[in-house]
Amino acid sequence: MEAQNVSSLGQDDLDLLQRWVGKTESSSDDISAAPARGLRATLDLDDVDIHPGVPLPPLWHWIYFLPQHLQRELGPDGHARRGGFLPPVPLPRRMWAGGDFTWNEDNPLRIGDSATRESTIESVTHKKGKSGELVFVQVRHDVHNGQGPTLVERHNIVYRDAALPGETPPAPIASDKGAAWQREIDADAVLLFRYSALTFNGHRIHYDRSYVTEVEKYPGLIVHGPLIATLLLDLVRRNAPAAFIKRFQFRAVRPTFDLHPFRINGQPSEDGKTVRLWAEDHEGWLTMQAQCELLCFE
Repeated sequence: MEAQNVSSLGQDDLDLLQRWVGKTESSSDDISAAPARGLRATLDLDDVDIHPGVPLPPLWHWIYFLPQHLQRELGPDGHARRGGFLPPVPLPRRMWAGGDFTWNEDNPLRIGDSATRESTIESVTHKKGKSGELVFVQVRHDVHNGQGPTLVERHNIVYRDAALPGETPPAPIASDKGAAWQREIDADAVLLFRYSALTFNGHRIHYDRSYVTEVEKYPGLIVHGPLIATLLLDLVRRNAPAAFIKRFQFRAVRPTFDLHPFRINGQPSEDGKTVRLWAEDHEGWLTMQAQCELLCFE
């Protein structure tokens, strides 16, 4: 089974994709304790309180509001087939490129809340890069509980051509050294499977080694970008437990694979109001960069 490159997206294709801009959908969920306990176990944490009324840790909302497509609705990559809420981009590789989050310090999402999420396609952008066609889709999510808005999330999805035989990957970027906060993560296949299960993520690049190596031509299972982002914010929690994370932005730079442990890093600013965060692979190449803004840093 081989993925086929799309040589060019015509104007008719691009016009069709633009029809998805402004499309909305709404979902509701109960922020129950069981999924949060599952993520706490998956992240190997024993110091996170999971009881009714306790604020949900930042980015843990990703284990709620999960789409539950019927099996027959899935595409060959394990994702839902194109053309539902997300536009039908005819490019085979799909990855989360980054995100931007703002939390309401006066009304955090809490265990036990009943919540809603309103989602909107904000933009669809086409580019041609050195590796071929690229389509970026930006989605906005507004999450509310019974007291009002709790967070605003924007995430960017990138669609790409399949890899060509002998294709040269982009030049890697060396990671900064000497971070004040550091932690090594062993993202083995079990961790990736458990996180996929908690987020009901059927994308085969995270658990199907033959698919990811033979079809998408990657060397190993890909560590979820949201998992790395969650671990970066957990690094802040570990080192600044009194702080409230007001805003977080991240951008995926390079895939991380399950073949070796990777490192997460944090460097707080002198005034303690921001933290620069990044992840690097076992060779020291930058894989994700991020920044968060803090309130009540002590």
